Amino acid sequence: MEAIKAADFNPKFRDEVAELLKGYDFSNCLACGMCTAGCPYSDIHENQDPRKFLRKVLLGMKDAVYADPYIWYCTMCERCTIECPMNVNIAALVRSLRGTWDKDKIPGYLQTIANEHIESGNQMNVSQEDYEETLEWIEEELQEELGDPNYKIPLNKKGAKYFYGFNARDIKYYPNELQTTLKLFYVAGIDYTISTKRWDATNIALFTGQTDDFLAISMPLWQEVADLECEELIVTECGHAFRSMRWGYRTYWKGKQYPIRHILELLNELVKEGKIKLDPDAITEVVTYHDPCNTARKEGVYEAPRELLRSFVKNFVDMNPNGKMNYCCGAGGGGMAMPEFNEIRKAKGKRKVDQVVATGAEIVVVPCHNCMDQFNDLNKWYPEKAKSPNIHMCSLMERALIMPEKE
Repeated sequence: MEAIKAADFNPKFRDEVAELLKGYDFSNCLACGMCTAGCPYSDIHENQDPRKFLRKVLLGMKDAVYADPYIWYCTMCERCTIECPMNVNIAALVRSLRGTWDKDKIPGYLQTIANEHIESGNQMNVSQEDYEETLEWIEEELQEELGDPNYKIPLNKKGAKYFYGFNARDIKYYPNELQTTLKLFYVAGIDYTISTKRWDATNIALFTGQTDDFLAISMPLWQEVADLECEELIVTECGHAFRSMRWGYRTYWKGKQYPIRHILELLNELVKEGKIKLDPDAITEVVTYHDPCNTARKEGVYEAPRELLRSFVKNFVDMNPNGKMNYCCGAGGGGMAMPEFNEIRKAKGKRKVDQVVATGAEIVVVPCHNCMDQFNDLNKWYPEKAKSPNIHMCSLMERALIMPEKE
């Protein structure tokens, strides 16, 4: 073990980090190791010890901190913080340090995604023409599926109760997913709108820590909700989109105030109100539910999805641990966009695979696009996981949906 030299300490580094954090106190660390015990991956691969990383920061080992791959290995899931008796938020520390990186040196294609989002208005760099054509295609498909030739997607509707913000993957790769969601909205008869101006609720700068990029990406969407005078912002099944919208709104938005809710909170409410009816005999498989870290641990949404599932799934089996204590899927913190760390991501994912297999699940509900990509990779990497397909909640609900009789 290499000796730590006092000559390597930079007494000013702690002050620099404190200035970056602006309100998160990281100096209360007791060096007890509870963060390392709480991290699901501290024993999976090297350079994944939050206690050691934090000690380097506190000792002023600036060069060692910036050379430590932990900065980019950390999934920023905050499970270490849950266990910390002093509530030291290491994820916030990691994000702040990432934010000091030169943008052209950020790993993978994280910065490329941010740049394209700023330029095009969405993380998949979808052109305006392609976006509007995809919405037209979804509208035509729903007219036929619903047997309603007059069906229209409510675009740019001023004063709508709900503004729906979603993930650009639903336009570029999975338009059927957006179609399914809009079908549920149609059956429920809710008053909502989709903007043709700003619609992508994701923000990759949540992971890079670059505040200027974060604001350039999210601020226009918050403004669009205000400009359309909508009562509430509903965010799709995407953990980092939901976290970006809510945390960023609390931290930076100073305009008109409105609530921001996860779509599963809204859907659970609509089912309880009887506006969406689901057949309790339609889903016969054993189903489990994955808690995205950004949705459950960071934003506290984990009871509503389970209440929703239990309302129409007979064989629901929870993972252990679950809720705010659940394990990250292994691809958080921008992991999916850093292919040079794929082997690290694969190794982390095995812990989630073991969780799923232990439930005996035949279906895994994965309410997050980023987690979904990781889960689909896990199905390729691990034969035992391939036995349980992954699905979004809206898609599972569609299987059980009882369509209202036409008048």
